[in-house]
Amino acid sequence: MVKVGDIAPDFILKDQNGEEFRLSDFRGRRVLLSFHPLAWTNICERQMKTLEEHYDELEELNVVPVGISVDSVPTKKAWADHMGLKKLRILADFWPHGEVARKYGLFREKDGISERANVIIDENGRVAFVKVYPLGELPNLNEILAVLKG
Repeated sequence: MVKVGDIAPDFILKDQNGEEFRLSDFRGRRVLLSFHPLAWTNICERQMKTLEEHYDELEELNVVPVGISVDSVPTKKAWADHMGLKKLRILADFWPHGEVARKYGLFREKDGISERANVIIDENGRVAFVKVYPLGELPNLNEILAVLKG
């Protein structure tokens, strides 16, 4: 698993609208990678809606939040529409299956999904924070906000 201080592995993934997201394009800003196991599940939906609800606050802290799971772009699109996402980009780590989760050491091989985890990348492209949560636990965004404000 990536550790604080590591250079964050760069990647390109498509979001729910089929637009490319390249991590290195956001140098100079912080990026919150919010890994979630699967779309259309209750806790994952709450995790993404929480990011959407706090999007402006995160942006004020110079943070670009994104969700990432192993689902396909069409699945992400339908799910984003269902949740009413307007700002949050949710990325499809679909093919090669879980490649980004693997690069970050967060892929659960036996389950074919990623861990539920938050990774903060700093302005220089280094890992500033990483935490894995139990699959059944909603990550506490207040904890993330405290780290970002700290």
